[in-house]
Amino acid sequence: MNRLKGISMIIIGAMMWGATGPMMEWLLATSDMSISFMLTVRLLIAGFFILLFLKLKGKDIYRPLRHKVWLRQMVIFGLFGMLGVQFTFVGAIDASNAVIATLFQFLAPIYIILFVSVRQRVLPPATQVIGMIVTMVGLYFLLTNGTLSGFALSAGAIAWGLAVGFTFTFYTLYPARLMNEWGVLLSVGWGMLIGGGVLFFASMTKLQAGIATLGDWRIVLVLSLAILIGTVAFLLFLGSMKYISPVETSLLSSFEPLTAMIISVIWFGSVLGKWQVVGAIIMLIGVTGLSVAGGKVKKEQE
Repeated sequence: MNRLKGISMIIIGAMMWGATGPMMEWLLATSDMSISFMLTVRLLIAGFFILLFLKLKGKDIYRPLRHKVWLRQMVIFGLFGMLGVQFTFVGAIDASNAVIATLFQFLAPIYIILFVSVRQRVLPPATQVIGMIVTMVGLYFLLTNGTLSGFALSAGAIAWGLAVGFTFTFYTLYPARLMNEWGVLLSVGWGMLIGGGVLFFASMTKLQAGIATLGDWRIVLVLSLAILIGTVAFLLFLGSMKYISPVETSLLSSFEPLTAMIISVIWFGSVLGKWQVVGAIIMLIGVTGLSVAGGKVKKEQE
């Protein structure tokens, strides 16, 4: 029963998160809303309500901020983890589209494997090397659409996409101690509030123009849905990991780019090239292989 619950949570969470990409793409394309304004609103509102929820449940939400060590780690996570991954992801959407940005996010396991290998000074297992090669072959087709004449994506889109992988890696690895000590909700809530607060002060000159875009009820509706659906999706994703294995999480997370692709086709009429679709499928196979190989390595070490 718990396993079925976990599978349901990850599928629904992945589909909901996949749906937020096209929403943000529409907001950027339809209005003059800047990335900074969108993320400021999204992070501050989501962080505030998560912390308010914990406060109403009787949690001492200020406790980690009273310790310099934990406060420093919260700030680093909020800036380079939470804000970093959100900003690069939306930047990749703005430079390409929601589908491409989501697929670039799936490169994170390669960065994690390379980071761990360098840190431990050991070569990754052969199965992981094969998984990385397969994923990179898929990336090649995604970037070139199967032609050697040039990239199918702009240099800016590629740069933002690669940055998504790096920031997602940091976002995945860095907060482990924070979440073990203070819990997922409290760490994420403060991470969002800190990241959003810093972005608010860094982009104050653009706030007036951003507020002007909220005069359109459609903009307000889509932005509100992106905030609500994105926050619920994140909590479902994290909650599912209590009931199912990381391998199953990785396999079922494939619903994320598939959902983004289907919604983008229906909403925008945007279609990837034939070889880009092949590349996307190969990438998903490669990332799934990396997760399976990683699970086997972990079991052998235990």
